[in-house]
Amino acid sequence: MTDGTEATARARAARARAFLACATEVARLLGIEDDGQGTDPRRARHLAGRSRKPLRESAGLPERFFVPLMAAAVADPDPSFCGWFVEPALYSFGRRRVLAALVEYLRSGTDAERAGALRAWYWAGVPLSADRSPAYAPNGTRDPALDASRGLREAWLEALLRGYGEATDPRLRHQVLYWLPDARESYPSRLHDLLDRTLGLARTDPDADHRRWAARIDRAGSEG
Repeated sequence: MTDGTEATARARAARARAFLACATEVARLLGIEDDGQGTDPRRARHLAGRSRKPLRESAGLPERFFVPLMAAAVADPDPSFCGWFVEPALYSFGRRRVLAALVEYLRSGTDAERAGALRAWYWAGVPLSADRSPAYAPNGTRDPALDASRGLREAWLEALLRGYGEATDPRLRHQVLYWLPDARESYPSRLHDLLDRTLGLARTDPDADHRRWAARIDRAGSEG
């Protein structure tokens, strides 16, 4: 193996161990035991699958589940499955709290946690409905404040812009770019200075996708 290949393999193994630890903790809280068979990724996915049904069928998860659920959602390397942890958190604890947790991961997490927050953000925006989970309104009504996202989407945009500038891994920077709007009017005025600094970085990025993103915003600005 080359040094780069070895580093990639170590990083992948570390992510697999982290996800296994998180999936194991959620399963433990549900009373599900790990049989210890298979590789770390297989064990983690198996535990996540066994946890999915009791999580979805719960009429309301206790407070002790929130942090482990968010940790598992962020640690899950598969964007198609991390929703298994996000969705029950949305129903039991509300969209506002889930979004706030993901913003914090993006602000101050490790590179792996930031990438995980980006994957989980999609699922945090899915529509909620009473027929999807008994936790939607266990008392017959759902407090609208649970799902209010006012201010948090702006906080997410700010964390994206700062994360773009702070990212040292080109892959993470590219993942952040995917979530950045390419219209200046999509950013509140208080973020325009930060946006301009981000554009300055993107204009000289070796990756053409980044330069094209900056060019689209620049071109729209000159036309306006």
